[in-house]
Amino acid sequence: MSEVTNAGAKAESTNKVAAFIRREIGRVTALASLVVIFTFFAIMRPVFASWANVSGGILMSTTVIGLMAIGVTFVIITGGIDLSVGTSMALVGVITGKTVMAMNLNVWSGILLGVLVGTILGAINGVLITVLKLPPFIATLATMKGAQGLALIISDLKPILFTTDVQGWDSIAQGNIIPNLPNAVLILLVAAIVASIILNKTVLGRYTFAIGSNSEATKLSGVKVDRWLIAIYALCGFFVGLSAVVMTSRLGSAQPDLGLGYELEAIAAVIIGGTSLLGGKGTISGTIIGALIMAVLINGLRILELQQEWQYVVVGAVILLAVYGDNVRRRRAGESTH
Repeated sequence: MSEVTNAGAKAESTNKVAAFIRREIGRVTALASLVVIFTFFAIMRPVFASWANVSGGILMSTTVIGLMAIGVTFVIITGGIDLSVGTSMALVGVITGKTVMAMNLNVWSGILLGVLVGTILGAINGVLITVLKLPPFIATLATMKGAQGLALIISDLKPILFTTDVQGWDSIAQGNIIPNLPNAVLILLVAAIVASIILNKTVLGRYTFAIGSNSEATKLSGVKVDRWLIAIYALCGFFVGLSAVVMTSRLGSAQPDLGLGYELEAIAAVIIGGTSLLGGKGTISGTIIGALIMAVLINGLRILELQQEWQYVVVGAVILLAVYGDNVRRRRAGESTH
């Protein structure tokens, strides 16, 4: 009898290990890819691995895409999509800049305003999807174009300068609370930790996974799915607002024509990090690894002096591989359950 019990315990343990490997394979693959890509560029151009390039180039480039990707992770886990994050970032920057200048606000008030505007824009996406019953792709495509136009209209087609008028705004991203580490990187790290806690330790996180795994079953269990979806899209908007603050601090201005295309890099970072486009699966740490891969790839291609048009081709190929890898993982997971 004890032998049967031991055999059952071993089988259960083996199944748990196999399930853990299947669950983590996306993140492990992404981490291995990051090491390989980084090593390749370091060999090709040793200056690539210098701390000056890593901190000022790679890590700083990761911050804005990483913050947006954190928000997009929640949305994609629900089985949705948000195409508006890039242009919404530009709109948040413009609105924040105009308001800060008009009302002579200080840095902290400007930061609060930025994340508040971003949260509102995210909530609008959630309302369009839940109340008007629009598909997430269509709803966020519409808000993407709307945000792009509003940013240009509100700014009068001109950049809004921060550094000369708002004392300390440049320090949000470029200052150094920790020596030799830009504040923007610290903001990304703290945001990733907080987002990971929300995703894994809170009711919002549990419902995010539940909605993505089976929205109808979650609704039948008594969960007010529409309300939680609005909250999830609003949370995505919060991180978009934070990314806008960091971006304007890096550039010293709000650029109304900036942001288009950022949504694709953010979504690519999420998928590369192991989050499934079909929903129900994802991690914040995987997303950060995906954002680092995008930053390392772009930075490395620039150091190799590859023409920009070919950089686009390479990044497009990486996105295709990431989506194909997601499909392969899904098929294998489906086969393992039969």
